[in-house]
Amino acid sequence: MDNQLQAIRDQQLESWNRFSGGWKKWNDFTMEFLKPMGDAIIQHLDIKDKDIVLDIACGSGEPALTIAALAKNGKVYATDLADHMLDIAKENAVKHNIQNIEFRVADISELPFSNNFFDKVSCRMGFMFFPDMQLAANEMYRVCKSGGNVATAVWALPENNEWVTTIMQVLSKNMEMPQPPPGSPGMFRCAKPGLIKEFFENVGFTKVKEETISGKVDYGTTDEYWQCMNDVAASVAGALAKADDAIKKKIKEELYEACNNMLTDGKLIMNYSSTIISGVK
Repeated sequence: MDNQLQAIRDQQLESWNRFSGGWKKWNDFTMEFLKPMGDAIIQHLDIKDKDIVLDIACGSGEPALTIAALAKNGKVYATDLADHMLDIAKENAVKHNIQNIEFRVADISELPFSNNFFDKVSCRMGFMFFPDMQLAANEMYRVCKSGGNVATAVWALPENNEWVTTIMQVLSKNMEMPQPPPGSPGMFRCAKPGLIKEFFENVGFTKVKEETISGKVDYGTTDEYWQCMNDVAASVAGALAKADDAIKKKIKEELYEACNNMLTDGKLIMNYSSTIISGVK
């Protein structure tokens, strides 16, 4: 791996480990939020009882744990770059008495598995953060058995994801937000229709399909939204850390005003949209 890709990987590792506490705190909420995308991945993978499955960038454990419950006589290998996130996943496995699962710290660029090892390969909301996305697709293809399935989920276009763009717009209005180089890891790096489809087809996956999953997420109150985004969103917390008290106060006031104008029956309900990409080796 060249120095630039290594630097991206190291930054991702530091960030996810640093915010793992927030992800643990909000685990029930975020897993419920992301469940439709996990369910769609599982549907495309068509999990069988004895399947051997790889879940990449598993974070706090989903959809790996749900897949393991379906493949009762198979096994799931759940990998993530961040060891602190895997610690949460291990706790969740014990909590739900899931035993046919193994957790490994692993880099998508160098998966520690032999060729043609897995019946199915899943990845929910990880692809947009990989240093080299084509290399990631290559590795997914390499470890998947012939005839096996792959499915991944990424965020769709920003305008359909107000759950994150609402706060980012307020931040951008009040602060100079650093603009990463084109193609750098980020929330909407894979939003362009056909992008991952092309990566998959380049490496040899066939029957590649795209599906849009859209819905609403209920944050309850603006207070809960503010706290959640501070706890789990690295870009939000990073920006606010650089703001003085006056700017922070202004940002919070403007965000609350924007969110309070979005309330439905007193609840803060925001839209989201994602893309599910699936294929066959």
